[in-house]
Amino acid sequence: MPFKPPSTPKCPKCEKSVYHAEARVVGDVSFHKECYKCSMCNKMLDSTNCNMHENVLYCKTCHGRKFGPKGYGFGGGAAGLSMDTGSHLERNDYVKPYKPPQAEPGEGCPRCGGKVFAAELMLAKGKSYHRTCFNCKACRKPLDSVVHCDGPDKEVYCKVCYGKKFGPKGYGFGCGQGTLQCDPD
Repeated sequence: MPFKPPSTPKCPKCEKSVYHAEARVVGDVSFHKECYKCSMCNKMLDSTNCNMHENVLYCKTCHGRKFGPKGYGFGGGAAGLSMDTGSHLERNDYVKPYKPPQAEPGEGCPRCGGKVFAAELMLAKGKSYHRTCFNCKACRKPLDSVVHCDGPDKEVYCKVCYGKKFGPKGYGFGCGQGTLQCDPD
């Protein structure tokens, strides 16, 4: 009869054998010491702050965020009430916002006039916008190059604001009184 070594458990993270001297055990699953950390925030774990969900390790905080209850009524109560006005968060030293270098007239961003570099380039109607300037003219919602509407006034809008401003109005364009529009603007 040939010698058969005892089987060693495999670590679910790295798929290597875990020996008894280096094992960190959760339930019936063994991990290496260096693999025994939160899969979301990479925080090293111990037996007091460890949670496991489908053989994936989480710290208590990340497990609560990912799998805990959400919505109104959770995390509220007297512990959530505060008289703090946020005055300790106010900054006394005002920092001027970044202003990009100015471009030649007609070549820069249509919103701010600054030079647009390749890393922040957003295109619409053949014009180059900064990523921070590329937002809906009406509601200021950030847009991307795929989901935007070019208005006849040479501005960019989100689909909702474009429909309100330039779409058809009146009875028959929608599904009932909730979509009737009589906004003259």
